[in-house]
Amino acid sequence: MPKITLRNASVDFPVFDASARSLKKAVFRGMVGATIAQRADGHVIVRGLENITLEIDHGERIGLIGHNGAGKTTLLRVLSGIFEPTGGYAIIDGNCVSLINISLGIDPEATGRENIRLRGVMMGMSAREIAARSEDIAEFTGLGEFLDMPLRTYSSGMQLRLAFAVSTSVVPEILIMDEWLSTGDAEFQQRANERLRAVVDSSSILVLASHSAKLIRENCTRVIWLEKGRVRMDGTPEGVLRAYESQ
Repeated sequence: MPKITLRNASVDFPVFDASARSLKKAVFRGMVGATIAQRADGHVIVRGLENITLEIDHGERIGLIGHNGAGKTTLLRVLSGIFEPTGGYAIIDGNCVSLINISLGIDPEATGRENIRLRGVMMGMSAREIAARSEDIAEFTGLGEFLDMPLRTYSSGMQLRLAFAVSTSVVPEILIMDEWLSTGDAEFQQRANERLRAVVDSSSILVLASHSAKLIRENCTRVIWLEKGRVRMDGTPEGVLRAYESQ
């Protein structure tokens, strides 16, 4: 069964020449949610996550909440395998797809069809899987002959259509999302929402970061509240959201 385990996981970002940067002053003033510290060698670090310990099991739908800079995106990147903890460890047991940056791997000089293959490779799909899904992806985009044109000729909306279609073409065991994806005109948005809902419902584990309490209540069975890179509260959606909204 898919499972996520974090034990005392921390993520530190070194800040070189910190004395010359406004970031240091901003963190001291509390303008940034992360904390700042100094290593034994004298280098300044920004601590994105600090001693996160949690387990996420098969069937769970996790909502991540917290103010900007609380560590939500950093945690999502750890869960996606993009970041390795600098302290502690993270074990991600299961096929994971991240929808944090759906344009990752897109080449503006390549055609739409070539980008379907490129993005598919970035998502860990085999050549056989890409070939089997290419026509379905192409049809879903609704881009027609533009699929044979370089991506640099696309509007931003067309690029998002293509990236969305590829990114939601597989059903992962673990799905990582930063807000609910929505793109295109009304007709495409409806199809996109239906496709995304099918992917979410079919995944074994969902981790969704959002500022929308409504979205969290509708999709999550458990909520984790992050504050300054730490878990402040972990519990039922109503219990955690009530505490968060009343602060």
